[in-house]
Amino acid sequence: MALDDDIRNGAQDLKGQAKEAAGDVTDDNKLKAEGKLDQAGAHLKEGVSDLKDRVTGDDRVADDD
Repeated sequence: MALDDDIRNGAQDLKGQAKEAAGDVTDDNKLKAEGKLDQAGAHLKEGVSDLKDRVTGDDRVADDD
């Protein structure tokens, strides 16, 4: 995965975690759901990028699972 994609996905995941926590504190279910959706989107993009790297043989980055 390209470093810039990795950084973007990490930022989206952190943003989602922050939204989910804020929604939890303020009892805002919509904000919590948005946070979970942001996190899921980041994880999905990461998975697709990892799969693409494996298919193209560009899996030089160590597997952190």
